[in-house]
Amino acid sequence: MNKAIYIATSESSSGKSIITLGLMSMLIGKTAKVGYFRPIIEDFEDGKLDNHIETVISYFGLDIKFEDAYAITKSQLIKKKNKGKIGDVLDLIIEKFKHLEERFDFVLVEGTSFSGEGTAIELDMNVLIAKNLGIPAIIVGSGVGKTLEEFLDGEYLAYDSFKNKEVEVLAFIANKIQPENLQLAEEGLRSVLPKEVLVSAIPVVSSLNNPTVKEIVEELDAKVLFGKDYLNNEVGNYSVGAMQLRNYLLHLKENALVITPGDRADIILGALQANESANYPTISGIVLTGNILPEDTILKLIDGLHSVVPVISVEGGTYRITNQIGSIQSKIYAENKHKIETSISTFEKYVNLDELANKLSAFEAEGMTPKMFQYNLVKRAKQHRKHIVLPEGNDDRIIIATSRLLAMDVVDISIIGNKKQIEQKVAELGIAFDFSKVNIIVPIESEFYDDYVNTYYELRKSKNVSMAMARDLMEDVSYFGTMMVYKGHADGMVSGAAHTTQHTILPALQFIKTKPNSSVVSSIFFMCLEDRVSIFGDCAINPNPTAEQLAEIAISSADSSLAFGIEPKVAMLSYSSGSSGKGDEVEKVRTATEIVKQKRPDLKIEGPIQYDAAVDMGVGKSKMPNSEVAGQASVLIFPDLNTGNNTYKAVQRETGALAIGPMLQGLNKPVNDLSRGCTVDDIINTVVITAIQAQGL
Repeated sequence: MNKAIYIATSESSSGKSIITLGLMSMLIGKTAKVGYFRPIIEDFEDGKLDNHIETVISYFGLDIKFEDAYAITKSQLIKKKNKGKIGDVLDLIIEKFKHLEERFDFVLVEGTSFSGEGTAIELDMNVLIAKNLGIPAIIVGSGVGKTLEEFLDGEYLAYDSFKNKEVEVLAFIANKIQPENLQLAEEGLRSVLPKEVLVSAIPVVSSLNNPTVKEIVEELDAKVLFGKDYLNNEVGNYSVGAMQLRNYLLHLKENALVITPGDRADIILGALQANESANYPTISGIVLTGNILPEDTILKLIDGLHSVVPVISVEGGTYRITNQIGSIQSKIYAENKHKIETSISTFEKYVNLDELANKLSAFEAEGMTPKMFQYNLVKRAKQHRKHIVLPEGNDDRIIIATSRLLAMDVVDISIIGNKKQIEQKVAELGIAFDFSKVNIIVPIESEFYDDYVNTYYELRKSKNVSMAMARDLMEDVSYFGTMMVYKGHADGMVSGAAHTTQHTILPALQFIKTKPNSSVVSSIFFMCLEDRVSIFGDCAINPNPTAEQLAEIAISSADSSLAFGIEPKVAMLSYSSGSSGKGDEVEKVRTATEIVKQKRPDLKIEGPIQYDAAVDMGVGKSKMPNSEVAGQASVLIFPDLNTGNNTYKAVQRETGALAIGPMLQGLNKPVNDLSRGCTVDDIINTVVITAIQAQGL
C-alpha cells in the first residue's frame, strides 16, 4: 500500500506548486496525518526559509519542523556529486523520509524546480530519489512556448526516464495549457502514454502568473515608501510613465503597475487619483526609478491620502528596472492566501480527484480529524452549490472573506451594501475581488423590495405591523437578507459580524420559523481539537433549557453530527455521573436523557455524565464501564448556556482548538450567527456549513 507520492517535473516554471497545493488539500481530507518532504531545495539565506516548504507548512498547519521537511540544498548536492558521494546524499534523503513516513499516514514528496546551478542533473536525480524511496510519481509538464508535437515528445521522454528505472507513474498533468487546447493536450498524452496513467490538463491561470508588489520589492531590493499593508497586490500589467499625464492615463489598465522617475510628481499624483476614481482602473502600485524621491511637499501630500497603494523607490534607471520587472517569475508564498486558494480550486476543477485518490491507494484513518473535517466541508459544499447572502457588506472581514470564497469557488454570494463603498474598501484592502461574480444589493433599490414589504406585512399584520413599519424593517439588512432566504432568492444567510445575535435571529424567528418537529432553536459548535472533532451544544442561544428542550437540543445536535459525517455518541453533561447525583440540575439532565431514549432509541446516549468521563477513556471506563459513550463522546450537550459558553471558550483558548460556529438548528431554512469578534476564517467556515445545511433541505 502506497504511503507517499513523488511530484516531479522535467523543466523549470512548470507550475508544480498548483499540483502540490491541490494534492495536499485532497490528501488532508482523506488521511488523518499528512507529511510534506522536499529532498533537495534551493539555497536560502540565513534567517530565511525555503518558500515552498514555508508555504505548505504554514497554510496547511502541518506539524513538521522546517529542518525535517528537507534533506539537502542544491549547492550541497553539487559538492557531494563532484566528490562522487551521491550515495551519501541518497542515504540522507532516505533517512529523513523514513522519519516522516513513521510519523505520518501519507507523505507528499515534492521534487526539484529546475532553476540555477545543477539543472542538468535534476531529472536524473528526481528519478533516482523516487526509485530509492520506492514510491510512485506524478509528472507535471508545461505547455508554454511549445507545439503539440514538441510538448508530447518532451513529456514522453520524462515518462520514459521514470519507467526505465521502474518507477511507477500514476498520473501525468499537462499544466499551463491554453484553454482552447485542453482537450487536444489530453488526447495527445493519452495517445503516447499507457492507458493506466491518469491524464489531466490544467489551463493557464493568468492571476497565478502575476507577480505581487512584494515580489517586485524583493527582486529589486526596493525601499517601500507607502502602502506596506498592500504589498500582496497582484500586478496585472505595467507601463512606463514617460509621457504627459493626460496621455498616460489613456494607457492605464486594471491592476497596472506604474513605473516612473521619482521626480514625475504629475504622474505619481495622477496615478493615485486615478486609482481613487470610479472612471479609471485600479492600480497595484507605483515604482519610482533612478533613486529619486519626490519633493517633501509631494511626500506629505501622499502621506495624507485616505488610502495609498504601495509606492516603492529603486536605484536603477527606468529602462533597466522595467526589464527586470518583466522577467520576474511569480511564486506562491504563504501570505498570499488568494493565490493558494485559487491554485487549490483550479486543481480540483481540472483533475479527477476520485480517480487520482484511488490510484494513490485506498486507505482511511479511523475517526475524523480537524483537517479531514474542514476539507470535507468544502468538498461537500461544492458538490451542490448554494447561494448565501451576507448582509454586512461594508465590514472589512466580510469583504475579505468574500474574496477568498470566490477564489475557493465554493458558493454563490450576495452582499447587502453600497457597491461604491465596497469598491473603495476593496481598493484600500488591496485584495483580488471579482465583482462580476457577486450580487451587491441595496435593499430599497432592489427589484424585490416592494414584494418583500408586502410579504412581511401579510405575515405580521396580525402582530400589529403596519405597512409603514414593514417598509422601514425591509430597509434593515438583517430583515432583507432573511426575507431573501424565506422567498428562495438565497439558500441561507450568515450575519452577526456587526450585529447582535438577537438582531440576526429575530427576523428568522418571525417568519422563517422553526421546523414542524422543533419547538426550540439551538446551536452547536464544531470543536476541532488536536486529534478529533467534537460537537458542543447549546453554547450560544438558550440560557436555561427545560428537560424537554434539552432533549430536543440533544436530538438536533446528534442529527447535525450525523449530517456532517461524525458518528453521534451523545453525552448529557452534568456535575455528576450515573445515578449517584442528586439535585434539580442533575434531575433535569436525567429526565432529558430518558426523553431522548424514548424518542430516539437509535441514538447512543449517556447521561448524566461528567465532562472528564465523557471524553477520557480511562476515566469513562472506570466510572461507567458498560457505557457505549463514556470516554468516546462526540456530541456533548451542556445543561445551560452559562456552562456551555464558558466551556467552549475555555477549551478553545487553553487547547488552541478551532471552534466553527455557532451553527443554528431547528429553523426551516439556514440562518447562522457570527460573533462580533469573528475572524475572516470564522466567516468562511460559517458560510460553508450554512451551504451544507441548505443542501439538506
